Amino acid sequence: MANVNTLTLPAESAEWSLPSRRKVGVIGLITTESALFTIFVTAYLFYLGKSATGPYPHQVLDLPILATICLLSSSLTVVLAERAFRRGNTGGFQLWWFITILLAVVFLSSTAFEWRRLIFTDHLTISTNLFGTTYYSLVGLHASHVIVGLVLLVLVLLLSLRGSVTRAHAERVEMLSWYWHFVDAIWVIVFTVVYVIGR
Repeated sequence: MANVNTLTLPAESAEWSLPSRRKVGVIGLITTESALFTIFVTAYLFYLGKSATGPYPHQVLDLPILATICLLSSSLTVVLAERAFRRGNTGGFQLWWFITILLAVVFLSSTAFEWRRLIFTDHLTISTNLFGTTYYSLVGLHASHVIVGLVLLVLVLLLSLRGSVTRAHAERVEMLSWYWHFVDAIWVIVFTVVYVIGR
């Protein structure tokens, strides 16, 4: 007579493993950085309209339409690069990755030109008034994250051109892609707060 008390578990239930350390690390990084940006956005909104002297946002800020289009488009190009990489299409990966880098450079160049105009033409510096302090802090924090991402993108491209990036590095490429999407998503918030609500 068969033992009815014997319990047999499906093989699938026994094959559990810890989540990827890289993914957990990047999620932790994004969560922490999101909290940091929340503080800066809150400060910007809190001090909005409280500057005793000019210049004021509506006097000096222009909508950075081209820069925004470039940065948001880079989310699409990095996805296309990642897909090409997973398919083993090295040439396609390098092309889309390079286009992502170009779009990031255009965005940063636009920010640099804007800051140059604000500082030398409109005489708005970080110490001019509350608007200047919160504006440069928030937009500068985002720009610093774009610079970090850009350095990593360039490094991966150079290593790929040397043949040092293989399919074994797929998860690392994916994690960098996650970071880049985070940078783009944060820009949507910064753009809305600074250039739409703040004007």
